[in-house]
Amino acid sequence: MGSGSDKAKGTANEAIGKAKQGIGEAVGSERRKNEGAGQEIKGDAQQALDKAKDAVKGAANKVADEANRKL
Repeated sequence: MGSGSDKAKGTANEAIGKAKQGIGEAVGSERRKNEGAGQEIKGDAQQALDKAKDAVKGAANKVADEANRKL
């Protein structure tokens, strides 16, 4: 239903965020770990946005279908 753009961006941000956290852990960089955690959260939010968009589109389509049946 959705464009998938937010989902793709979210997946990428999650992966990059996890990698940054791993690198931060390996080199002992709290800054890098925190940066990675933030990017992972951003990815989660982007994926949630994609799901919300899909839900809204689905609901709108359902209402439109019902309205068309009554005509």
